[in-house]
Amino acid sequence: MVELSLIVPCYNEEKNIEIFMNECVKTFDNDTKVEYIFVNDGSKDETWKMVKKIKEEYQDCNIIGISFSRNFGKEAAILAGLKKSTGDYVAIIDADLQQHPKYVQKMLDYIVENDEYDCIACYPEKRIGNKFINSLSNLFYKLIDKISDIDFYQNASDFRLMKRNVISEIINMQEYYRFSKGLFSFVGFNTYYMSYQIEERKYGKSSWSVFKRIKYAFSGIIDFSISPLKLATFIGFISFSLSLVYLIALIIEKLTIGIKISGYPTIISLILFFGGLQMIFLGIFGEYLGRTYMETKKRPIYIVKEEINNKNNDEAK
Repeated sequence: MVELSLIVPCYNEEKNIEIFMNECVKTFDNDTKVEYIFVNDGSKDETWKMVKKIKEEYQDCNIIGISFSRNFGKEAAILAGLKKSTGDYVAIIDADLQQHPKYVQKMLDYIVENDEYDCIACYPEKRIGNKFINSLSNLFYKLIDKISDIDFYQNASDFRLMKRNVISEIINMQEYYRFSKGLFSFVGFNTYYMSYQIEERKYGKSSWSVFKRIKYAFSGIIDFSISPLKLATFIGFISFSLSLVYLIALIIEKLTIGIKISGYPTIISLILFFGGLQMIFLGIFGEYLGRTYMETKKRPIYIVKEEINNKNNDEAK
C-alpha cells in the first residue's frame, strides 16, 4: 500500500473544495492510501466551512484541515502542510482543478517504478491566460536561472511529488521569507520533470495579480541571488568612471578652447539621474537588510487558528 499525503493550499476556494475532493476520490486507486491536508490560508469566503463539510461527507477518507489566523501566503500554507504530512510520498496541488489529481497519480506511478528519482516536478505544456504575463514569467525563469547559484527549470511549478527524505530537508529550512521553487531546487536530489496540461479553473478567479507576481518574482531573486548587489556596485563604478571622463573633458576644453561652462540643465539632469540611481540601490540594499532583520526576529511563519483531523482505520482511502 502506497501512502500519499496530498497538500492542498486554499484561499477563497469555497466552490471548488467539494468538486476537487470528488475528483480525488474518483482518481486514486485502491493501492493508494491518501492523506488529504487542506490548508485554509485566511480565506475571506466559506472555504473553511467547506473543508469541515467534506470531512463529514467523506468519512472513509483521512482528511486533515488546518486554518490560519489570517492570510500568511501560499508559501506558509505549503510549509504547514509539509510539517503535518506523514506519507512516504507528498504531493502539492491547487484546489481549483487547474492541476488535475490524475497527474498526481501519474507522478506517483512513475516514481514508484523509477526508484532512482526523489522528486517529480510538473511544468505546463502550454500556459493559458495573458500572453504578456506568460512572457514575463518565462523571462523571469531565464533570469533567475542565470543569476542564481542553483538551477531553475523553465516553468517548473509547485505542483510536484516528493519522497519523505526530500520533505525532511525542506522542513529543516526555517527561513521566514520562503520561495518554494528555490527551496525545492536548493535541496537538490534527483528530479524528473513531467509535463501536464493546465485545465480551466472551475470557479472563482486567481488571486495572483500582476503586482503579486512581480513581488513574488522579486522576492525569489532577492532570496536566491546577490546579483542585484553586484549590479549596484558595477553600475556605480561605471557611473563614477563616466563622470570622471566627462569632468576631465570639460577641464581640457576650458584650458584649450576657453569655452564658457554653464550647463545648468545638464547639471540638474545629472543630479536627478544619479540621485535616482542612488535611491534605487539604497532600496535594494534595504531589501536585503530588512530581510536579515526579519529573520533575527524569529517570528512564526504562520499561526494556526483551528485544526481538524479525521484519521480512520487502515482501510482509509
